[in-house]
Amino acid sequence: MSTMPPRPEAGAPRAPRAGLPWPAEMWDLLRMELTNWRWEWRSLLMTATLSPLISVLGLGVFARDSGSEALVYVLTGNMVISLMFGNLHNAQSRFCFMRERGGLDYLATLPIRRESLILAVVLAFLVLSLPSLLVTTLVGTAILGVPLRPHPALIGVVLLAGASLAAVGAMIGVAVRTPEEGGSWSLLFTLVLAALGPVVVPPDRLPGWMVALGRASPATWAASALRQTLVGPVTGRLAWDVLALAALTALLLGVASRRMDWRQG
Repeated sequence: MSTMPPRPEAGAPRAPRAGLPWPAEMWDLLRMELTNWRWEWRSLLMTATLSPLISVLGLGVFARDSGSEALVYVLTGNMVISLMFGNLHNAQSRFCFMRERGGLDYLATLPIRRESLILAVVLAFLVLSLPSLLVTTLVGTAILGVPLRPHPALIGVVLLAGASLAAVGAMIGVAVRTPEEGGSWSLLFTLVLAALGPVVVPPDRLPGWMVALGRASPATWAASALRQTLVGPVTGRLAWDVLALAALTALLLGVASRRMDWRQG
């Protein structure tokens, strides 16, 4: 007598595939992502450091005659730019690469969740962007002469700001058709988010419509939270900044997850 299990009827739903518990799954995916960049972390560090430092040098020349507040905006705004190069651009590039080379098709055959993969990419680039952010902060402070008064909440703000910007990159990476198109959109988003709203420039130097539109940008909320927790003073606005960053991160990651083609067999 045959011991073969009965074949499922046509159109019947497939049984869920067994996989690792979520913490173990996340740890394995995070290690995989970090290992992928063990040979290229130097180039990532250089890209995310040189661009904001050049901006600090250029804008600092004009900001010195505008008072200490303008110098603070230049410093913290270029910290956000460093996070954009280290997270937004790299997350977009990673997802475009996986789509182009069939990596997503392969990973979709494994018993892993697409949300875990997206989160692992975001966390990996967040870790890799921290050295660039530290160099930008220290060198920028030395150039501009801004006194720092770091608040304990600074670490959480940096992590949330980087995650929100990486989520923008993930959304671009899963939506565009080609890596070339992804690179163009990534650069465009970086420039627009840096210019839209009081990120590098104080709000009283911007048109009202730019300040209003900037409220939809994670870069604006990230810059505000960094100014308060790095230079001070910390006000009640920090809670709104953190809440906005968390909401935008969840929204953007949700959009990226829904747009990702995840055809599991």
